[in-house]
Amino acid sequence: MSTRTRPAWLAAVTVLVVAVLCAVVVPSGAAAGAGVARGLDSLASASASAGAGAAAGLGAGQGSEAGPDPGAGGDGWVGTWYSAPVEAEPGGGAARTVRNIVHTTMGGSRARITVSNLFGTAPLDLRHTTLATAAAPARTMRTLTFHGRARISVPPGGQAVSDPLTFEVPAAADLYISVYAAGPVTWHPQALGTSYEVPGETDRAADPGAFAGTTGAWRYVTALDVQGPESARGSVVVLGDSITEGVGSTPGADRRWTDVLAERLRNLRQPPAGAPRAVLNAGIGGNGLLTGRSGPSGPDRFQRDALGRAGVRTVIVELGINDLLSGGERSADALLAGMRDLVRRGHARGVRVLGTTLAPCGGLRACTAEVEAVRETVNAAIRGGGVYEGVIDMDRILRAPDSPRELSPPYDSGDHLHPSDAGYRAVGAAIDPGAL
Repeated sequence: MSTRTRPAWLAAVTVLVVAVLCAVVVPSGAAAGAGVARGLDSLASASASAGAGAAAGLGAGQGSEAGPDPGAGGDGWVGTWYSAPVEAEPGGGAARTVRNIVHTTMGGSRARITVSNLFGTAPLDLRHTTLATAAAPARTMRTLTFHGRARISVPPGGQAVSDPLTFEVPAAADLYISVYAAGPVTWHPQALGTSYEVPGETDRAADPGAFAGTTGAWRYVTALDVQGPESARGSVVVLGDSITEGVGSTPGADRRWTDVLAERLRNLRQPPAGAPRAVLNAGIGGNGLLTGRSGPSGPDRFQRDALGRAGVRTVIVELGINDLLSGGERSADALLAGMRDLVRRGHARGVRVLGTTLAPCGGLRACTAEVEAVRETVNAAIRGGGVYEGVIDMDRILRAPDSPRELSPPYDSGDHLHPSDAGYRAVGAAIDPGAL
């Protein structure tokens, strides 16, 4: 090619590239289709990753909690555990080492974690982070890095995704994710399990021994993702309230209904085509669909806690009862519109969205005749179709045969709202894996 024809050739290529980009970026709304939405998400993830790499060189954290995690667009990563960030820990900030105990739902040969400063108003000084199996911490303890460095600063409202680590992550096992840090603490205060912490300026993240201080919360860490032979099957994310969080189940025993579902999916000899393999619990106690007493509302956290999870294929929504019990929303039409909006947003990303009916609450003082009337209207609409793509009828699974407004006594943990271990097992056992 001559030097005189080269500029023309380059100009033609430039025009073609611009035209292609415009064809991808311009469409918006439902008319653009799920394929375009997925393309935009991939572009956004690539842009966030590139920007984060530059920021990390200056000590900043990676990305923002506003969008999907890097790899959520289908690069082989899938979530095996998740903790929905709820709020900033009151009084958090002093240096400490926290050992989060997390339970996996899928194994893999590579691992990465996400550390969040979502609710922080100052940078988080992330000094040292390690990963180990609870069964053999001394043998498996490994340091995690972020763009090649063990110590970084995570900006307010941001997050840091660790570098991929070759690590054999077992399925259905407890792992240690230990963090030595100082600064604001984004936490999940009700983990329904025991983790550990040690205050002070001494780094204990790589110490395989026992910690004296116990805690019932998860701090700093919000996600553990894996790559492995089953990663392509993806995950199902459950966006819910305290019934999904597992209140009423035996603490530390992993008996939430999501744990039961994960066990069933893991033990399937011939999984239905397209059925996810991992289960991520994004429950927040007190959370609501439109309103609630705890954490961001369902629509506000749907992108981060559901669509943004690595490898998500299906979302189950279990929200709405707290809107009624807290008095924040008493309109069946408003609740149903909120549910349909989540389904539309899921479809725009090519994600299947299922939902549950609202569980019985008879016996609670707040479960008035007005609340019950709205609950029954919402449940009838969900069962009738036109809301979710599939229904998990939690109301019929849990209610007493002779008193349908109340939990069946064997399924009642004692507070007339949250199921017992037996109740949670009944819910998890009733779900058709093929519907996922």
